[in-house]
Amino acid sequence: MPSTRRAAALALALAAALSLVACTGSPTDAPTGSPEPAAPTGPEPTPSSDPGTTPTPDVTAAAPPVPGSTGTLDVDGRPFELAVPAGYDPDEPAPLLVVLHGFGDDADGVDARLALRDEAGRRGILYALPEGTVDAEGRKFWDAGDACCNWGGADVDDSGYLARLIRTVGETYAVDPERVALVGHSNGGFMAYRAACEHADLVRLAVSVAGAMPADDGACAPSRPVGAIQVHGTDDPVVRYDGGSLGPAAYPSAEDSVAAWSRLDRCDDGPEPRGGPLDLETDVPGAETSVASASGCADGSRVELWTMDGAGHTPALGGTFASAVLDAVAGAGGPPASR
Repeated sequence: MPSTRRAAALALALAAALSLVACTGSPTDAPTGSPEPAAPTGPEPTPSSDPGTTPTPDVTAAAPPVPGSTGTLDVDGRPFELAVPAGYDPDEPAPLLVVLHGFGDDADGVDARLALRDEAGRRGILYALPEGTVDAEGRKFWDAGDACCNWGGADVDDSGYLARLIRTVGETYAVDPERVALVGHSNGGFMAYRAACEHADLVRLAVSVAGAMPADDGACAPSRPVGAIQVHGTDDPVVRYDGGSLGPAAYPSAEDSVAAWSRLDRCDDGPEPRGGPLDLETDVPGAETSVASASGCADGSRVELWTMDGAGHTPALGGTFASAVLDAVAGAGGPPASR
């Protein structure tokens, strides 16, 4: 009940801020020009929960952060940072944004890289920053599918973990279930798509920055339409705009990733150029980003490709990016407002 959440939230003391473990790898998925990661040598990853189902979360008790503060919640022994906007009102369900780091990066890194936190707070959006699993070489990763990036074959179910995280936040705060979004960079972008495919009952929008969909169309079978936005630089040397492979597994191009969502969301037409260009990348002169949108998608879902001409794997994203992404979050993956 909203009144119960209000009483509980105001009675709790502010939790200590999460002390994030610094990653030992590079702040990006891989340095420009580096060789592709070695093929996995361990066993195949354990599949996540059946699509459309969400197990009851195993939650360790923690004092949730109060409005206007940042603290931690814990799911399955994996703490994550949560920022609660100052204007949070338990009588008014808020959007939830979950931000996912790339391979070898961490929550602090993607928080700074995408720069969504401040604007999310101003817009009254709950903002969660989970951490991936640490591999044998000390690098954090998400088990996002065959292409990326569980190279050691660790027995981990990140898709299920993110579903339990979303449920946990929803049981602690008033969350609008129609405005729950995942935004990820690189490995985090692959992971945002996997979680959307397998837990469409919880996720309404997935934004993948320099990630990709599975190469196998059958690997994604959402239980309902989910909004999807692919953001990708044409000069990305790590996860290539035109598709490629990481180790033995291939991934599709940015255009094919969006085409897959157009089919899954039963859109009338594939992505076509709409509206004017956006200036998302601060290191590329001018408005470098063209937007292609699908139309007539089921349940009003939003399917778009944002192509950053001349941008690389880790673009320098400015305030326009934050505004554009959070506009989409506020719209819950529905059709974009007129630009």
